[in-house]
Amino acid sequence: METNAPFNLRTFDLNLLKVFDEVMAGRSLTKAAARLSLTQPAVSNALRRLRASLGDELLVRKGRALEPTARATELWPIVRESLRNLQSTLAPGVFQPSSAENVFVLAMADATAAELMPGLVDAIGNEAPGVSLRVLPLTTRDPRKLLDSERADIAIGHFPMAMAELSLQDQKGEVPTYMHHRLFQGDYVCVMREGHPYAKLPLTLNRYCQARHLLVSFSGHAFGFVDEALAEKGGKRRVVLTVNQFFTAGKVVANSDLLTVLPRHFVNVTGFADQLVQRELPFKVPTIQVDAVWHHRQDASAAHAWLRSKVLALADKAFPA
Repeated sequence: METNAPFNLRTFDLNLLKVFDEVMAGRSLTKAAARLSLTQPAVSNALRRLRASLGDELLVRKGRALEPTARATELWPIVRESLRNLQSTLAPGVFQPSSAENVFVLAMADATAAELMPGLVDAIGNEAPGVSLRVLPLTTRDPRKLLDSERADIAIGHFPMAMAELSLQDQKGEVPTYMHHRLFQGDYVCVMREGHPYAKLPLTLNRYCQARHLLVSFSGHAFGFVDEALAEKGGKRRVVLTVNQFFTAGKVVANSDLLTVLPRHFVNVTGFADQLVQRELPFKVPTIQVDAVWHHRQDASAAHAWLRSKVLALADKAFPA
């Protein structure tokens, strides 16, 4: 589709961008109409006018779905960001926890959730009884796509590659796309069951490499930072089981002769720490840095700021400096 007239912002109806944002978000005229309190023909007409103004189909029907064109995919993040900035600037609003009914989505590993969620649930019950929480399991060490797509409001975890890139942006003075706050740092220990053949022996590098291992991997790959550290020492371990939760790893190890590596702070909140033996790793691994990361479009939100304040306070309490 092409337009013969040049684009004119002075005569352009900015309300069309709100319709475009809702249609892109739901990939549905019906859903957009419901969210905007409009009729479906009104949404269709608005989309038709926007297509004419921009000279692009924007969304093309394929079967029962609407597929965005390359132009729509390029425009949407800019349009959505602009609408949010206008909303927060012109009508920032005030968040009232006692009457709020927000649903917050947090992404984190079970080890972190075990430390933070009991306190967060307690805080919400006391201050914001209408608020609900959803916790998504992490499946990646880079949460940016999760935050871009708004599948999570905050991601909490160890994100070394993402944090290195964000720190580089900070140093260059670039406008940040993601905000972050260091919550705590910790380390890992080797864990085995009570009565394991190594439980009463020094855990040497040779013994460690000879053992059979369980690996916690969010991605499912049977190779992690422990294997990288071992490789630097010329060692290699035999990973016979990979799971994506620390709690599962602890339960399996408590009932087998496998070794695993867990965050030190997590062992004491498993509920079965007395069945486990902790040993220092016979080689050096990096300290884990756990950060809260969120998209900068959420930074001015009063509701999001309230949530962040609770998470940060709980982390400070659980992991005092």
